[in-house]
Amino acid sequence: MVIELIEDAVGDPKNSRAMCMACQLAYLPENEGTDGFRRHFGMSAKLFSIDNTQAYVAENDDHIIIAFRGTESPTSIDGLKDWLLTDAMNLLIVPEGRLGHDLAAAGAGAKFHKGFVNAIAEIHEPLFQEVEAQFKRLDRPLWITGHSLGGALALLAAWLLKRRFIAVHQIYTYGAPMIGNQRACDAIDREFAGQISRYVNGKDPVPRLPGLSLVANEFAHVQTERLLGSDPMTSLAQFLGSIGSKAIQGLIVGSLIDEVWKYVIDHVSAHSLDNYDGLLK
Repeated sequence: MVIELIEDAVGDPKNSRAMCMACQLAYLPENEGTDGFRRHFGMSAKLFSIDNTQAYVAENDDHIIIAFRGTESPTSIDGLKDWLLTDAMNLLIVPEGRLGHDLAAAGAGAKFHKGFVNAIAEIHEPLFQEVEAQFKRLDRPLWITGHSLGGALALLAAWLLKRRFIAVHQIYTYGAPMIGNQRACDAIDREFAGQISRYVNGKDPVPRLPGLSLVANEFAHVQTERLLGSDPMTSLAQFLGSIGSKAIQGLIVGSLIDEVWKYVIDHVSAHSLDNYDGLLK
């Protein structure tokens, strides 16, 4: 049975489960992924893969979906340690280079995570060309989604596509980390007011990252958070409180980074997309 998307309902349970399915398909190799989009959504799909960034663009006569691949296993998520903890504050930047002008439209003082910006920069141009071609063929609602790192890329992609006059219908993320500072997130919230659904499993530590400070984290989240499960991350708050006496002026540095990352890895099952899928049902 082909999944139906409900255009006028933001955060509708059917839409949230549908976009979660698209995220699951994004993790599959090309043959399986394209077959999955055909069977589940009645869509033809293409995989775009450049270096370590991957996304599917799927379409039929009614809708277009961009689904970004993320990271979810203990082995692959360990590669994000530097981005989310060790070098997090050094990576919060005013972007330059290929995408700097479009991201600077977020306004004075807006900063984005350099790692996520570099990842979307690798794939943005071919994605834009494909989506633009699809819109020229037939104007349809564009849905953008991603899990984990893919959720961060989905938000950046939406912003960049809008700067190039591609209308975005709705954005769904699952377990996404923070992508920038408060001014950057405020700009995204204004641009996509009422169009973003950011799903967070209460036991998942990844949406609390990046961050290096127990006092004031310069990173922030976009709206609207939709909490899943019964635990609003109290276990992570308790853990951070337990190491507070070891922090230097409130900063998580040195061996504390390894302690926090061990906590993340120990709780990585809560970050898995299968876990999110189960909580949405």
